[in-house]
Amino acid sequence: MKLVIGLGNPGRKYEKTRHNIGFDILRQVAARQAAAPGKHKFGGELQECALGGQRVLLLQPHTFMNLSGQSVRQAVDFYNLAVADCLLVCDDFHLPLGTLRMRARGSDGGQKGLADTIRHLGTNALARLRFGIGPVPPQWDPANYVLGKFDASQSQILESEILRAAQAVETWVADGIEIAMNKFNGGLEKNFG
Repeated sequence: MKLVIGLGNPGRKYEKTRHNIGFDILRQVAARQAAAPGKHKFGGELQECALGGQRVLLLQPHTFMNLSGQSVRQAVDFYNLAVADCLLVCDDFHLPLGTLRMRARGSDGGQKGLADTIRHLGTNALARLRFGIGPVPPQWDPANYVLGKFDASQSQILESEILRAAQAVETWVADGIEIAMNKFNGGLEKNFG
């Protein structure tokens, strides 16, 4: 069994914001894999699908970004999952828009939802897929930027890049972290270069 966690903030106020890209990517995976309807569980929305012959749980914590680890810990404990069977999907304003960076472990890089999850799990050996939403314009406060919505020029590339991120998640489930990293890490030039 695998657990994929998409980070974001619940509620209409936060829909389509940069910080909610983890939710958007999980919804794309759910649609592509014909996931069961979501259920409220572990302080979030939980869906289930089968992918590559494996049971896959898709969790969107509704505890708000900075407290995401509470929801993740509950799911990991309930299903008695190893951290190696978990993948966290989140935004990263340090990466250019649409750049994917998948890693098997590492620091939180200032992403507070990832930081809280690492704290609750007690390890940084958590696979993560970061989706670039940057750069933050010089005149913007990063906190306001991540809670803002994508502008028209950014929205034009989102559909294809969210699809690519969903494919990266599916590859992680089916083939593991190394193959997913080799195939998907990088930016838009990787698709078109």
